[in-house]
Amino acid sequence: MQPPTEFLTPEECAEVDKALLTSHDKFATRVAIYALRSLKHIAQQNEVSISALQLEQIEDWVYQDDSLQQGVDQEFRKFFSQLVISSLKPLKQASQEMGVAIEELTISQVIAWFEQEAKFKLEQK
Repeated sequence: MQPPTEFLTPEECAEVDKALLTSHDKFATRVAIYALRSLKHIAQQNEVSISALQLEQIEDWVYQDDSLQQGVDQEFRKFFSQLVISSLKPLKQASQEMGVAIEELTISQVIAWFEQEAKFKLEQK
């Protein structure tokens, strides 16, 4: 698996843009997709499953991500590493609800899960 060179591909962006989500939820979905791709790469590099990754391994990888090297300060890298780590929670929930390992989640499944969650939140109001 190649490390990501951009946050999302144009196709992934278009798929998220088509989703019935608020701007906030679209942002969270985009971060989760980036995180999923990154977590797959980190797990492969460390020869473990995503669920076995240590938080330090994730932080170290985010700090070294080429897409975050130009014009980004250390504080943003710390903030962004926390976003990636926070994405583990919805990714774990999505994988459990869909009955697949996190590594097997597809982009479409991640988007569908966020849409389902957004619909659930609306119904609760």
